[in-house]
Amino acid sequence: MLGPVLLAASRSDRIRRVVSAAPVTRSVVERFVAGERLDESVVVAADLVDRGLAVTLDHLGEDVTGKAEAQRSRDAYLALLDRLSAFGLGARAEVSVKLSAFGQALPGGHDIALRNVLDVVEAADAAGTTVTLDMEDHTTVDSTLAIHADLRGRFPGTGAVLQSYLHRTEDDCHALAASGSRVRLVKGAYREPASAALQDKHDVDLAYVRCLRVLLAGDGYPMVATHDPRLIAVAQALAPRLGRTPDDYEFQMLYGIRDAEQARLAARGHRMRVYVPYGTDWYGYFMRRLAERPANLAFFARSLVTRG
Repeated sequence: MLGPVLLAASRSDRIRRVVSAAPVTRSVVERFVAGERLDESVVVAADLVDRGLAVTLDHLGEDVTGKAEAQRSRDAYLALLDRLSAFGLGARAEVSVKLSAFGQALPGGHDIALRNVLDVVEAADAAGTTVTLDMEDHTTVDSTLAIHADLRGRFPGTGAVLQSYLHRTEDDCHALAASGSRVRLVKGAYREPASAALQDKHDVDLAYVRCLRVLLAGDGYPMVATHDPRLIAVAQALAPRLGRTPDDYEFQMLYGIRDAEQARLAARGHRMRVYVPYGTDWYGYFMRRLAERPANLAFFARSLVTRG
């Protein structure tokens, strides 16, 4: 029951002020967010790469209110890609973007977001890396997939994210499981109505397996984004049966969650990519991480008791 409450809290300015002001919050946030500044995030990324892990970096920011703000989000990514290129990280570090941060929700937002993200995809290509378009709530899916298709026409490595809890996702998996496509499969972290998404956790897990099977059986490159040990085991069992070798797909996990499992998978020869967020607009991301797993909330609560 806490999940919907925390997701609602992620959009509350009043609760944002309370959580942000708590003395312990910053030290706990550091578990999930690689600092507020670009330099901090690149140091974290370089350390992960040195440990045999791949990285995708996300500059935190969404729900912009004007074109200038959307352009600042774009510029933050251009600066990030310039820094990744300077550090020689292009081969192991890509970037993830939320189109809401590029103006997708503004009037005429589809075209605004496309123009802004195109600049980022072009810069990523010049830096020798790729971009994956994060998926947000169900109302944005059609626009996001249309932008993805447009970008792939010029930059085929542009990735997409699909969420297994949406009723439409299995069909989207069939559509995207084509040669050269890159698809990150997640369960989904937004509060959605029953008309758009499955509500029962067991049903979401079953849908994840069905979608995973479609992607692994297809001709694209699946990115298995989960911390669930059962789903990781399912992926490891399905992949060889469907003709996949460890370099034909990858696992992805969030920075600060199941670090030992990330290292274990990499040591066993799997490609393991860590999703590394950074930036000052960390509140919404942090609250969604608490909502996803009771263990995350318990970690925060213990910290409040022991350090607050």
